[in-house]
Amino acid sequence: MTYRIGIDIGGTFTDFAMLKEGAVVLHKNLSTPEDRSLGVMQGLETLAGKEGLSLGDFLAKCNAIVHGTTVADNTLIEMNGALTGLITTEGFRDEIEYRRGYKEDIWDVRLAPPKQITPRRRRLTVSERVLHDGTVHKPLDEDSVRHACRQLKKQGVESLAVSLLFAHVNNAHEKRIAEIAAEELSGVSVSLSHEVLPRAPEYDRTSTTVVNAFVAPRVRHYLDRLVTRLKDGGYPGQLMVMQASGGVMSVDYIEGSPIRVLASGPAGGVIGSAHAGRAKGCPNLLCVDMGGTSYDMSLVIDGEAPAEAGWNMHHRYLIGVPMVKVETLGAGGGSICHVHAGALQVGPRSAGSEPGPMAYGRGGSEPTVTDALVMLGILSTDEGFAGGSFTLTKAGVAEAFLAIADQMGHGDPEQAAFDCWRVVNASMSQGVRRTTAGKGIDPKDLVMLAYGGNGPAFAAIQAEDLGITRVLVPKASPTFSALGTLVADPAIDEERSLIAPANVLDLAKLRSLWSELDARAERYFTGAGFTREQVKANYRINMRYPGQNFSLTFDIAPEGALGDLSFVDEALGERAIAAFNARHMAEYNHIRDHEVPEVTGVRLASHVATPSPSARGGSASAASAPVAARTRRANLGQGFGDVPVYLGSDLAPGHTVPAPAIIEETFTTIVVYPGWSALVDASGDYELIKA
Repeated sequence: MTYRIGIDIGGTFTDFAMLKEGAVVLHKNLSTPEDRSLGVMQGLETLAGKEGLSLGDFLAKCNAIVHGTTVADNTLIEMNGALTGLITTEGFRDEIEYRRGYKEDIWDVRLAPPKQITPRRRRLTVSERVLHDGTVHKPLDEDSVRHACRQLKKQGVESLAVSLLFAHVNNAHEKRIAEIAAEELSGVSVSLSHEVLPRAPEYDRTSTTVVNAFVAPRVRHYLDRLVTRLKDGGYPGQLMVMQASGGVMSVDYIEGSPIRVLASGPAGGVIGSAHAGRAKGCPNLLCVDMGGTSYDMSLVIDGEAPAEAGWNMHHRYLIGVPMVKVETLGAGGGSICHVHAGALQVGPRSAGSEPGPMAYGRGGSEPTVTDALVMLGILSTDEGFAGGSFTLTKAGVAEAFLAIADQMGHGDPEQAAFDCWRVVNASMSQGVRRTTAGKGIDPKDLVMLAYGGNGPAFAAIQAEDLGITRVLVPKASPTFSALGTLVADPAIDEERSLIAPANVLDLAKLRSLWSELDARAERYFTGAGFTREQVKANYRINMRYPGQNFSLTFDIAPEGALGDLSFVDEALGERAIAAFNARHMAEYNHIRDHEVPEVTGVRLASHVATPSPSARGGSASAASAPVAARTRRANLGQGFGDVPVYLGSDLAPGHTVPAPAIIEETFTTIVVYPGWSALVDASGDYELIKA
C-alpha cells in the first residue's frame, strides 16, 4: 500500500486529500498560524492513525506529498515580509513608483498610496548602462555598487532586489552585483531580475523582482522547516509544491524563485475544477471556493484554467509570472458581521482559526458567518463538526446577534443572522458579476462548481441570483484545493528574452536559448526523481507587432520530447509569422499584414504526467428513495420551518433529494434551497438542479 497526499493550508483549516489505491480519504484540522508546518504534521499523524500506522511508517509509504501554501499571499496581505532594498540603474530609482500611472480611485484626491515595499531611502542606483541589444554602453562602476550595499547594510536590509535596465538581454552586470552583495551583505537574500522574470517591460520585471525579494525569506524559511519536519518524521521523498501557474515542482526549484507559489493554494482548486468539469462534460465553469477566511472566484473555459501574467497586488506591485487567475473576497465562514455607520457589513475582517467563530467555543467574541448559519439552523450543534474534531455551540451567539439587531433597530437576533446571510450572499454574487463582466462572459452560460467548507451551503442560492441553473458539488469539495494538488502535473514554465524581426532570426541563438531552458528543466525534473524521457515539452515563442507593449505567446512545437529542436530550421520564421497572425486575429480580431512582427522571447513549458484522482460523470438509478435522518428548524431563505436533514453517508448514486433539504457531509453542509433538487451522480458527487 502506498499513498499520495495533497495538502492545502487555509486561514482557518488545513486540508488533506489522501489517495490510496484509487480511493480518496479527506481530513481537515485547524491551521496553526504560529507555525503552519505544525498543522501539516498534526494532520499527517491523524491520517497515519486512520491507517493503523505510526507516523514514520506512514510517511515511508508516501510516494508523493504535494503542498499548496498561502505563505507568500499572507506576507503580501499583512505586508510583513523582509526589509527589502532595491539596486537599479542610475536614473531609474523611482520607476517602481510610477505604476504605469495607475491609481485605484481616480476621483479621490485624498487617497493614500499603498504601503511601500521599498521606500525611496532603500532604492539606490549604480552607474552602468546596457542597451536594448545587449551592448554595454557604460561599464558597471563597482565602487558605486559597494557604496550602495554599505548604505543598505546600515539600514538593516534583509533582502535585496536587483533590476538593471535590459538585464534580461545581458545579465553580466546583475551577476557581478550579486557577487559583490555576497561580500558586502553577507546572509542577505538576493533576487536578480534576469532570474525572476527575464523579459520586458521594465516595470513588470522590477515589480516582480521586488515582490520576490520581499516574500523570499519567509517562504524559504517555511518550506525549509516543513521539509526538515517531514524528513525527521520519516518521509524519504521530495516535497512538491503547488505553483501559481497550476503545476507543481520540487522545493529546490521553488526556492530559486519563491514568487511562483503566490496564490498557489487557490490554484489547486481551479486545476481540480477543470479536471472534474472535463470528466462531467462541463468545460465552462464558474468555480467558487468559500472557506473559513475568503471567497475565491475563477473561470474554467473550454476545459482549461489558463495561467496569465500581470496580476496586481494592492494596485502597486504587478506580478509578471504566469498565474491561474483567481479573484478573492474577504467573505468566508469566519468573516465578522458588524454594523458600521448604521449599515450591516460582513468581512473582510475574519476570526480565522484563532479564536475562530463564536460557535467554535475557542474564545471568539464577535459573530461571524458561521455563527449566522448556526442561528439559521443550517449548521447543527448536535453533531461533531469538521469530521468530529469538535462540536459547535450556541453559547453567546444569540446575544451577539441581538446586539447587532439592536443597532439595526429591530431587536430580533434571528433576523439579524438572516440579514448577515443576505449581505454575504449579495457580496459574493456581486464579486462574481465583476469577475465575469471583466471577461465579457454571462454567468448564465456557465455551470457553477462549488467547493470549500462553506461553498456548498451558499452555492444554489448564489447560482439562482446569477441565473445559473446547474451546480456541481464534488464529494471531496471540503478539501478540493488539496485534491487539486494531486491532479496537477509537475511542471516548469520559463522563458528567455530575444528581440529580433521574425523574418531575420538567428537560429543558432534560438537553439542556444532553448537548450539552456532544456538543461534547466532536465536538472530539476531529474532532481525530483523523474527521467528525461518522461518530460514532455511545449516550445513557445513570444511575439508582437513593432510598437506594441505586450506580446502574445503561442506554441511553435507542441507536446514533444525534451531537447528535440528539429523544428528550428530555415522555415521557422515564416511559420512563426503565420501562427502569430492567426493568434492575433483570434485575440484582437485584426492583423497588420503589412508589418513584420518581431520575436521578443522564447519559452519552454515542460511537464511530467503523474497519476491523479479519477473523476467521472453520468447518472445512475437507485433502488429506493433516500430517507431523511431527522428534521431541524431552519431558515433557507423563506422563513423558519422543519427542514429534512440527510446524511451524505446514507445517499447513493441515483438518489435525488428534493427541496427544501440539508445534506450533511463529513466536512461540509450542502443546502438544497426551495426550487432546487440534489442528484447524486454515478461517481457519488452532487449535482444541484434548478426546477
